[in-house]
Amino acid sequence: MKTIIEPFRSKMVEPIKFTTRSQRMQILADAGYNLFQVKAEDVIIDLLTDSGTAAMSSEQWAAMMRGDESYAGCASYYRFRDKVADIFGFSQVIPVHQGRAAERLFFGCFVKPGDIVPSNTHFDTTRANIEARGAQAVDLPCVEVQSPDSDHPFKGNIDIQALQELIKAEGAHRIPFAMLTITNNAGGGQPVSLSNIAEYRRVLRTHNIPLYVDAARFAENAYFIQRREAGQMTKSIRSIAREVFSHADGCLMSAKKDGMANMGGFIALNDEQLAAKIKESLILTEGFPTYGGLSGRDLEAIAVGLEEVLSEDYLQYREAAARYLYNGLTENGVPCISPPAMHAVYINAQAFLRHIPQSQLPGQVVACQLYLEGGIRACEIGTVMFGQHDPDTGAESVARQELVRLAIPRRVYTQSHFDYVIEVAGILAQGKEELSGMRIVYQPPALRHFTATFAPLTTTKGCNPAPRRPASAAV
Repeated sequence: MKTIIEPFRSKMVEPIKFTTRSQRMQILADAGYNLFQVKAEDVIIDLLTDSGTAAMSSEQWAAMMRGDESYAGCASYYRFRDKVADIFGFSQVIPVHQGRAAERLFFGCFVKPGDIVPSNTHFDTTRANIEARGAQAVDLPCVEVQSPDSDHPFKGNIDIQALQELIKAEGAHRIPFAMLTITNNAGGGQPVSLSNIAEYRRVLRTHNIPLYVDAARFAENAYFIQRREAGQMTKSIRSIAREVFSHADGCLMSAKKDGMANMGGFIALNDEQLAAKIKESLILTEGFPTYGGLSGRDLEAIAVGLEEVLSEDYLQYREAAARYLYNGLTENGVPCISPPAMHAVYINAQAFLRHIPQSQLPGQVVACQLYLEGGIRACEIGTVMFGQHDPDTGAESVARQELVRLAIPRRVYTQSHFDYVIEVAGILAQGKEELSGMRIVYQPPALRHFTATFAPLTTTKGCNPAPRRPASAAV
């Protein structure tokens, strides 16, 4: 069939509160033009993140009813542990309440000042947790990522030559381990090929450097491998995922993504001594090793979600939804990173607002305007998130790219919602030349995008208060 439909039916709905443009103008100002500070009830379409925002299935809700809340040795843990071990192939499974907890625990046991940790691209909390320990997080994305319009199938790959040069220049002794993010969220949600993973592992092994995978979107990456990489089409998603992790020493996962759950995560590895060390820290801050800061209900939901995410029907629908949104945006004059990812569509804000320099935060401008025009909440992934601020000199560096991520919550929105997003973005495209930049008013020393405040550089252009033609539902 040409038409790919949602492989599910709705059994529960949540009403959407509609706001006017003038109301949203005030909401933005009150929030310091930071969309993380906007109340969820004041958002019409929430594409801020795909993390923990999924609609859980009837099977997940049913499984939660058998959640064992025993403090130690709960039955829910063993079901969760066995499912993780079966899919990922690691014997040591340590639950945590979310991905950044896994990062803090793992890096706390593994990273010291002066260390270097390479990756295809570290995402925000990964980088922050590495740098908080006095180490350096080094991004080595493949050269193809520099061409946002190219259709290279695996723009999430790591640059193997750059890796070899880094090891030669800095010495393997400074690299306690290497990371790989699948899919490459900060690089436009692009997948990593199986051949690139295997070559990455081969180079690391020659220097006795372990490899750990940020596995938040492992199933989506496996689906792209199946559909795009030679020789993989006849393999199942499960078998491809297992092969991916066979090249790694372990993984860290936020189960709020491809775990299809609202909370949770884990560390999985084979090194029993390292696992014991992590568990010692886990008990101090997260909880006993058989619950790790989660309820038994959460563990049950994740165990079911990890199985459901491997469904090819679900993954095919998810890819089709992202492509539909991508096609609608580009046809309306909104440039996006190509090819479209699966968990999100990324607007190329630098190409969209060419008249606004990176130092004036074009990504933040686009994100705020999407909210102003249609109540759509998106996430800036550019200079606000990844730029560097020197507190001593006040100097600012810009990011590699200026992107706005429209993250797609799993099993939440339908085609008409995407049509609305496309219409709002089209309105924004018609008036983009009127927009001007923004500036940072306040920023914390780390992860500034969560709590920073901003202001338009003018009162008549950036977040323009003059009314435009309203989108059909934004009234």
